[in-house]
Amino acid sequence: MATLSNYDQQVRDFFGYLRVEAGLSVSTLDAYRCDLDLLRENLIAEGIVCCANVTPKHLATHIRYLHRDRGLQTSSVARHLSTIRMLFRFLQASHRIESDPARLLETPTRWRRLPDVLSPKKMKQLIEAANPKFGRLWQRDRALVELMYAGGMRASEVAGIKPTDFKETLAVVMVTGKGNKQRLVPIGKPAISAIQQYVEELRPKLLRFDDGRDNGLLLLSNTGRPLERVAIWQIIRKLAKNADLGEVHPHTLRHSFATHMLAGGADLRVVQELLGHSDIGTTQIYTHIDRSQLKAVVAKYHPRP
Repeated sequence: MATLSNYDQQVRDFFGYLRVEAGLSVSTLDAYRCDLDLLRENLIAEGIVCCANVTPKHLATHIRYLHRDRGLQTSSVARHLSTIRMLFRFLQASHRIESDPARLLETPTRWRRLPDVLSPKKMKQLIEAANPKFGRLWQRDRALVELMYAGGMRASEVAGIKPTDFKETLAVVMVTGKGNKQRLVPIGKPAISAIQQYVEELRPKLLRFDDGRDNGLLLLSNTGRPLERVAIWQIIRKLAKNADLGEVHPHTLRHSFATHMLAGGADLRVVQELLGHSDIGTTQIYTHIDRSQLKAVVAKYHPRP
């Protein structure tokens, strides 16, 4: 995997500066370090291998990811943005980069949420791009996309799914979201079929690459290890490219799920529960909906029940 050739050293120098010049607390520095670790991961996913090649577009994509895919509150995103701005100001001031790519980034308070959504037809194209011509891991990738779209899951959520999380002959899956909050999500027959095919035919072969050790997770890498979020980004992008769909991110599948359900007539409260939203401003309007009602709604409104 590609690595940022000078990022780690420059971040260490940045934190050395903060400790000496700014006198920040250990907890504050730890928070900044977590922010920059996430940035590093996403830059690698974008194919960036040198800090000097980071552009405003790369940083804007990362900030949108924090807001949309990870669902961070505006205040948390603002802190990430502040950390990023400090880092690149430091890099420019110390003549490590020529220009500051974070200088023109918008603040979260000015955003309007305009989610990217695929039409049902394009969603079908994305799913069907995972076929035998796609490579030997196509069954895993088909299961990944079907599951993300069937349940409106975040990339981090689908990466953590275990075979034991499926209930009622795979028809319902227990999803662990932010803050370890769990929710039951029904999934349709296409997703069930794709998962069964992957589990029966490909997953056992992948386990052999890791000496037969089973880490307990559903989706595995080509070496039998857990499928990381960065790899999920790369798989979705490659599928989208093969389907001539342009730029598609994992959160696009989640937005498409919600949009298609609502367009089909599903109740907003049901969709909120299926997505596992935990925003403090919306949780008060949630109502308890039992499993049978959730299953009926998905069967009625999802384009691939």
